[in-house]
Amino acid sequence: MITVCFHGAESTGKSVLAARLNRELGIRWVPEYGRTYCEERGTSLTMGDLLAIAEGEQRAIEAASAGDPALLILDTDQLMTAAWAEMLFGEIPPALLAYPKADLYLLFDADVPWVEDGTRFFGEADSRRRFADLSEQVLVRTGVRFERIGGTWDERAEAVRAILVGLRHGARH
Repeated sequence: MITVCFHGAESTGKSVLAARLNRELGIRWVPEYGRTYCEERGTSLTMGDLLAIAEGEQRAIEAASAGDPALLILDTDQLMTAAWAEMLFGEIPPALLAYPKADLYLLFDADVPWVEDGTRFFGEADSRRRFADLSEQVLVRTGVRFERIGGTWDERAEAVRAILVGLRHGARH
């Protein structure tokens, strides 16, 4: 099984694109657990909430891995939760870095318009850029393999589609 994690600042198209590619390509997808958590409990987060989100994310990944699909899209994982911890609290608990890592991270640039959805925090240009930078720093710090995804909504969709189709094709051989 190859896991590909969509990673990056808010409002960069990760969730929309994950759902779209799940429908179009039939690739199994793990929705963002943190969004569900915040919709149910609110957005006044503590570090305890972030650790609970990380655990919920892991349970969702394990459930989606049942049956050993060839390719699995993660609409974020604990490394993104680590970026949240750094942004909100100025520190990253070691537990957030100890989870299994995806095989490939797609780092979505914050170069598209911000869209408010009721659960997002960092719409101001400075805070959005800082969060994007912290998101990348977490990937660099942990030494995972990643590729940048940027451009228009259509350009990022085409780039991600090409990567996933290539990986899926390679996983079959």
